Amino acid sequence: MLSSDDFLSVVRLAPLVAIDLIVTDPRGAVLVGCRRNRPAQGSWFVPGGRIRKGETLDDAFRRIVIDELGDAMGGQACVSARRGDAVLLGVYEHFYDDNFAGAEGVGTHYVVFGYGVTAATAVLPGQEGQHSAYRWVLPGELLADDMVHVNTKAYFGG
Repeated sequence: MLSSDDFLSVVRLAPLVAIDLIVTDPRGAVLVGCRRNRPAQGSWFVPGGRIRKGETLDDAFRRIVIDELGDAMGGQACVSARRGDAVLLGVYEHFYDDNFAGAEGVGTHYVVFGYGVTAATAVLPGQEGQHSAYRWVLPGELLADDMVHVNTKAYFGG
């Protein structure tokens, strides 16, 4: 694991690669969480996470599903943790003026694989991770909500 200083150097010098989970419930509502961390702190965002060095896409997908959605249904993720069960919606770029450490003058650049997954039920995940709260929102409401981050809106044409 990198030290905070080393990771800040990576953020300053290179894009990060991540997976976002665009989770929909049986009604078509989308799962969003209120981010605790920088960047995008305080905004509503889809669950997701960085891919680690040496981690395959399948392993990263599985870890991110478990980390972000894990115990929503009594020890099982509310969606399949198999990348083959998801739909690749596209590859996106996210740019932020901010960074995880709040360091001045260091922006964050992500290259993100957006995967669509369907939840078997509209159970909300626990709140111990990157999000302080979760909610289900219909796509039209998501696009109209100023608190939903623009990078999340991009998954829906916004």
